[in-house]
Amino acid sequence: MIAGVFGKRVWAPVGALTSLAYFFHRERMASAELRAADGQRPVDRSLLELKMVQVVFRHGARSPLKALPLEEQGGMFAGQLTKVGMEQMFALGERLRKKYVDTVPFLSPSFKPQEVFVRSTNMYRNLESTRCLLAGLFQREKEGSIIIHTDESSSEVLYPNYQNCWGLRQRTRGRREAAALQPGISEDLKKVKEGMGTDSSDEVDFLVLLDNVAAEQVHSLPSCPMLKRFAQVIERRAVDTALYILQQEDREGLQMAVGPFLHILENNLVKAADPAPPPNKTRKLYLYAAHDVTLMPLLMVLGTFDHKWPPFAADLTIELYQHQESEEWFVQLYYHGEEQLPRGCPEKLCPLEKFLNTVSLYSLSPEKYQTLCSQAQELELGNEE
Repeated sequence: MIAGVFGKRVWAPVGALTSLAYFFHRERMASAELRAADGQRPVDRSLLELKMVQVVFRHGARSPLKALPLEEQGGMFAGQLTKVGMEQMFALGERLRKKYVDTVPFLSPSFKPQEVFVRSTNMYRNLESTRCLLAGLFQREKEGSIIIHTDESSSEVLYPNYQNCWGLRQRTRGRREAAALQPGISEDLKKVKEGMGTDSSDEVDFLVLLDNVAAEQVHSLPSCPMLKRFAQVIERRAVDTALYILQQEDREGLQMAVGPFLHILENNLVKAADPAPPPNKTRKLYLYAAHDVTLMPLLMVLGTFDHKWPPFAADLTIELYQHQESEEWFVQLYYHGEEQLPRGCPEKLCPLEKFLNTVSLYSLSPEKYQTLCSQAQELELGNEE
């Protein structure tokens, strides 16, 4: 059994950011000298050295969180990780091993705590998913204890925390219900529910429908003919509903949803690129077991959301490289193992500084997060006095 412990988050000091700013200045000077002869010369990838990898992944396949009317969970608890889900996570671990152990000798073949940091939301399906991923990645070989760091639900930042962030809760209050009344969504929802024979008063929206459809499809279970017929419509309208709740143009809403988590990812990059990092403070691999509601806003912020619901075991991977001659730093972003072009980046191999510029628009330090989450509440309380 892998132990779960409550780990306190450690935030990079301001000094690290200051030294990195100076480092970027020095890097730009070196880069200008390297490219002076022929302008914007393409980066020679053979001279890139992998320095750090961060993987944010959704848990494996599970049972639905809320069963549809007249359907049963089949003896399973709501949201329970299934055998299929375990196999998905083991396969993801094997894919990571093939890339970072076999193809590129970046990680040790066995787990070493000084190389790998593991973080998960404190939900059983995520903890078990993480255990399966690690089994696939390190083939059950380890040198030292494996600790999966977790946090209290009241202060969790690996998903939009409506419980903890009053501002986010107020900002999105009523949007889920309002989404079901929007033109197009409303008509399609009525059509699907009528075809299923469910009463119009049932608390079933496209998010609930997709949750059940996705679970039935991945487990090859028999499904209502109407759900099969409208599977693509259900996914599209579920995405429309989610985008109505957390809107692309609502910067503060996205900041409160994933800003603190972005700050963690950002600080990991900053510490790794710091010319004078503290000894044994930077890991080679950071694993974060999260959720679909985490990946969607992250992809929106990075400008890589494909308007498809993040499937079970989906992974967003951030690789950090350094050029061995120019000493420049670059970021490579992958989703489902496919290269992505982040917003604000000239190419898929993105200069670290440009990637951080994009992330910084939405990243929130713990102090700024608390301020943004509570300021609307303070204003409301002030108006009541």
